[in-house]
Amino acid sequence: MAATLTFQINGTPQELKCKSIITIGRDRNSDVVLNDLSVSRNHAMVRLIGRDDFYLIDSGSANGSLLNAKRVSMPVLLKNADLIQVGDTEFVFNQERSKQGGVDTLSMQETLVSDKPDIKHITIMVADIRGFTMLSEQLNIQTLTKVMNSWFNQVGDVIYKNGGIVDKFIGDCVFARWETGDTDAEVIRKVIGAAKEINEVTGALNENFPEIKEKVMIGVGINTGAASVDIGADNTALGDAVNLAFRLESATKIIDKDIVMSEAAYKCLNKNCWKKAEQHIRVKGRRDPVRIIGVNFSETEKLLA
Repeated sequence: MAATLTFQINGTPQELKCKSIITIGRDRNSDVVLNDLSVSRNHAMVRLIGRDDFYLIDSGSANGSLLNAKRVSMPVLLKNADLIQVGDTEFVFNQERSKQGGVDTLSMQETLVSDKPDIKHITIMVADIRGFTMLSEQLNIQTLTKVMNSWFNQVGDVIYKNGGIVDKFIGDCVFARWETGDTDAEVIRKVIGAAKEINEVTGALNENFPEIKEKVMIGVGINTGAASVDIGADNTALGDAVNLAFRLESATKIIDKDIVMSEAAYKCLNKNCWKKAEQHIRVKGRRDPVRIIGVNFSETEKLLA
């Protein structure tokens, strides 16, 4: 869906069509060059993630980037008419949401109240950085921003390379989804493979940012089921299947495993991979125990066989 940034430079109105990445900074190679000493050389970017979601990403600038008058330290999904401020320059983000019969801006109510919701069978992966509060206390805001944006950018690339889409970034967590059939083992393997690569990306943060004193780790929840997709202004997926994936990620801390998968997901794989690993756990919001398997990243190869 078409999106633009409108702004002024030296009093002259400008309009820039959003592409996959728009860079903003003092560097002369930036897409938007700002001759402003309060702006860093590589200050911020607007990046397309998925089909039509644009995120504002600060690149660890000294003075920060503001979205609707609030400083951002992590990627933030942009919505129509959002106001971005970099140094003394203000940008207005404009994006039209299409619907059948023409191009229009959909309200949240129009999107949520639908006679024909788009229900799809999907596999959901939730990957969350453990101990993020401790991490944020260790690092200054510029370093923390660089760390998180490095992680988000690489994680997004991993998910797309493995055939998924980023539904959204939530704080220190990524919520991704894949379309699946009822017994699509190949997709489940791609999800597990993506989780393994995200763990490698996460582990590399300690090498790339020696300021981080504690080992950075993630927990991953994986579930398969029916959900309503492309809901609301942020085109998210909603439903019990999504809620359970988030609960399973939380369960990684309880059972001390890196990945927790629901029966709906792991049953697509060869039975020899999981038949001795099943267990039942209780999760918030569920009356009955949930059947799951828990594995560490070092054990994922047997699931990918």
